[in-house]
Amino acid sequence: MPLLKTYDLFISHAWRYNQSYYCLVDLLKEAPNFYFRNYSVPLHDPVLDPDDEGDSKKLLAELTGQIKPVNCVLILSGMYVNYSYWIQAEITIAQYYSKPIIGLVPRGQERTPKAVSDVALTMVSWSTSSIVSAIRSYSL
Repeated sequence: MPLLKTYDLFISHAWRYNQSYYCLVDLLKEAPNFYFRNYSVPLHDPVLDPDDEGDSKKLLAELTGQIKPVNCVLILSGMYVNYSYWIQAEITIAQYYSKPIIGLVPRGQERTPKAVSDVALTMVSWSTSSIVSAIRSYSL
């Protein structure tokens, strides 16, 4: 069997709503024949305090460094995205570097934020096969 590609991913998420983030990471780890590196920063291992005004420029630079090398950006499409400055910043950085954006519709959610659906190459349901297929199809 040939070597499989290892996908470099940035998973956008809000720390205040991080349960879906951890669920997604676990889902991807368990996907058969799928390998990835996670370039995002989870709450349990923060780079900087996003609530500290003095760290805002540092955090923006750190996000840029995390997004720039990835194959694609996954955005958890909870309605909180409409109110998250940092997720909007991540979208802007991804667009600047022409990174493919894949929107993920959380389980049971009927609406998705326009901020995500307008920029995503595709919106996928919360299932291992649809998420992995989208990553394989749209990654650089």
